[in-house]
Amino acid sequence: METRLFWIGVAMGAYAWLSRRWKANGAVDTPVKCGLWHGLFLGMAASSVALVLAMSMEGRGPQGSGRLSALWASQFYPAALAGVVFGAVGFWRGYASGDKTAARGHYLEEDWEWSETVFSAVILASVLMYFVIQAFKIPSGSMRRTFMEGDHLFVNKFIYGLRVPFSGRRVLSLRKVARGDIVVFRFPSEDPRKAHCNSIQHGKDFIKRVVGLPGDKVEVVNGVLKVNGRFPVEPFVNMDPAERDPYRQPKAMGADALGPERYQELWRNHDLDRALEGVVKDQFGPVTVPEGAYMMMGDNRDHSCDSRYWGPVETKYLKGKAWFIYWPPSRMGALR
Repeated sequence: METRLFWIGVAMGAYAWLSRRWKANGAVDTPVKCGLWHGLFLGMAASSVALVLAMSMEGRGPQGSGRLSALWASQFYPAALAGVVFGAVGFWRGYASGDKTAARGHYLEEDWEWSETVFSAVILASVLMYFVIQAFKIPSGSMRRTFMEGDHLFVNKFIYGLRVPFSGRRVLSLRKVARGDIVVFRFPSEDPRKAHCNSIQHGKDFIKRVVGLPGDKVEVVNGVLKVNGRFPVEPFVNMDPAERDPYRQPKAMGADALGPERYQELWRNHDLDRALEGVVKDQFGPVTVPEGAYMMMGDNRDHSCDSRYWGPVETKYLKGKAWFIYWPPSRMGALR
């Protein structure tokens, strides 16, 4: 979201700069120009608000249509519709009053002031969200009981280092990612057409627990995590005994069938669930976590779309460490 907020701010800043120049030289001097310029501002403002609301309310659970068109239907179509409708209203208002010099000056002055205000606020918000702290809402039950659906929390975005824009690098790290950290990250895929867990996940924010560090050998045996040959103690894990069925997902359908090298390659390239049609929940691996990447799993192991399905999370996708639940009040507190 912070990236789109940044570009919204840039657009509003450009509008404010042009408005200032055109107000000084009287370039908006006809009803048509006044209508177009006022309509552009209202259209930009309405589409920006609609886009932010759509991103905020969008569900991130594993269910969905699995089509790229769903992303456009949920985010960009509403934003475009709002922009067209309010842009038309703005054009009508500006055109109807644009034959009067005072009215043209009023619209230009008002739009210029609002665009400067929005520019300052949105740029500041996007910088804070990108580098310092971000609010996050738990969208699904994949981390239950650690988090419940609807929990609101703050994410510390500088603990693993400040992200260098457009590079995927981090600098000034306070500490390294540790096994057991609860991390928010962008879904590790650059292909918006690929479906994972029966839905398009590209561009969405996820929250999971780090279970594998670079170089770790990770395996799931009958639903139980195994790291470097040992079964770690995980008191936070929520598992349903009714889900355990060793015959439902036989190991022969996994690494033994594909071969360890092919299995590792598919997992590393985020294609394992597509190759095995999702048969990876209870019988997974073994795989070796690549350098510069991590394996993530949800605490609600039987109902989590995680690294078992779509592979490792590279460092460039990390956003920050879950820090503090601030809502609801009954669950308020720092995370350990």
